Amino acid sequence: MTPCCLTIAVSDSGGGAGIQADLKAFAAAGCHGMTAVVALTAQNTLGVTSVHEVPAPFVRAQLDAVFEDIGVDAAKTGMLFSRGIIEVVGDALDARRVPLVVDPVMVASSGAKLLQDDAVESLVTRLFPLATVVTPNLQEAEVLAASSGSRRALAERIHALGAPAVVVTGGHGDDAVDHLFDGRRHVEIPVERHNVAATHGAGCTHSATLAAGLAKGLTLEDAAREAARAASDAVLHGLVELGAGDGPVDILHLRGAA
Repeated sequence: MTPCCLTIAVSDSGGGAGIQADLKAFAAAGCHGMTAVVALTAQNTLGVTSVHEVPAPFVRAQLDAVFEDIGVDAAKTGMLFSRGIIEVVGDALDARRVPLVVDPVMVASSGAKLLQDDAVESLVTRLFPLATVVTPNLQEAEVLAASSGSRRALAERIHALGAPAVVVTGGHGDDAVDHLFDGRRHVEIPVERHNVAATHGAGCTHSATLAAGLAKGLTLEDAAREAARAASDAVLHGLVELGAGDGPVDILHLRGAA
């Protein structure tokens, strides 16, 4: 059977991040990708100019449709935007437990705010306990932990908030390393960093690849290692020529396929 992965996130009209990046990552990992769209964004390589939230009952309808027919081997959440969306997603996933990657998307690479202030607490209390792993970047980890510090210390603080496992990703900061903490072990996963101006969608690609690994039965550590490799490779092959801002990552090696 083909593994089936679900992304619960927003649509990026520029095709670089959100569900568009997730579907490409699922396909590259050998999984069938499915979506529950929670918002539409008017977005390009320069930033997010508008967000249109999908009504919560329709988000639930999308989730029910996928679970009741095709089934879900693993899921991931990306940008969820509002408290209402988080609550309905939490209700749906609480009723159908599957391996879950929670990517706490808060701010776009362009600096645009992607999560409303009153939604952060809901994200922590409603979704973290349902997650298999939470995957913040360094800035998101500092917001969630309400402090700064090493990735090791931040991972421990976020675990204490209710996340069963945490990967603080290494795309930002001085050290190129993903730090995994599962409540017992600290594991540092080296990340190959590339000086390529095409990182739009790297975080989405990482979390989607991690979810695909869990769907295929990999251990959390092996899935996290594959996610780090795939995200780095997608940046290396990034489409720097697209747009006037930071170009989209390319996990499918489109130039090589041309």
